[in-house]
Amino acid sequence: MSAESSGPSRDFTYWRLRFRAWRGSRPFWAGLLTILGGVPIAWLPYAELQIGHLTLAMATTAGAGSLIIGVLLVTLGLTMWYHHIVRVFAGVASILLALVSIPVSNLGGFLVGFLLALLGGALSISWAPADPARPVVDTAETSPKGDEPDGGTDQADFPDDMYDTSVDANGGRNSAG
Repeated sequence: MSAESSGPSRDFTYWRLRFRAWRGSRPFWAGLLTILGGVPIAWLPYAELQIGHLTLAMATTAGAGSLIIGVLLVTLGLTMWYHHIVRVFAGVASILLALVSIPVSNLGGFLVGFLLALLGGALSISWAPADPARPVVDTAETSPKGDEPDGGTDQADFPDDMYDTSVDANGGRNSAG
C-alpha cells in the first residue's frame, strides 16, 4: 500500500453499525423467524432423509400446499423487513399460515416451522417503531434560574403543538367547509 492510496473506504465497523441501525428500524427478528419457519414447512415434504441404508421419503399429497405455505411465509418475512408499515398484516397472515400448516404440511414441518412462524408473527404484531429522538432544548440560556418560581415549569418543557387541535389550529374551521 502506497502513501497515495487511501485504503479501504469503509471498514467492518462502519457496515456493522449501519446494519445495526437498519435492523433497529424494522421488525428484524420477526422477519428472520418467519423466514426460518417457512423453510422447513416448504422443504420437509420434498426431503428424502437417509438413516443408514433406509431412505425415508415424506412426499405427501399435500406437497404443493406445503410449498405454497412455505414460500408465502418466506415472502411475509421479507415483507416484514422491507415494508415494515404492513407488519401487523404480515404478522397475522404468518400466524394463520402457521396454523394452516399443521394439517397440511406434516404437522407444520414437524412443529419446528410452525413454532418459528408463530413466534415470528407474534413478534411482528407486537413490534412498534421507536420514537424519533427529540432535540434537547437548553433552558439555561432562555431563562435564568432566578426567574422561575419553585415547582413551576418552564415553557420549553412543553412542545409547541401540545394543544394544537384541528379546532384551535384553523380558527374553528374544518377543511371540508
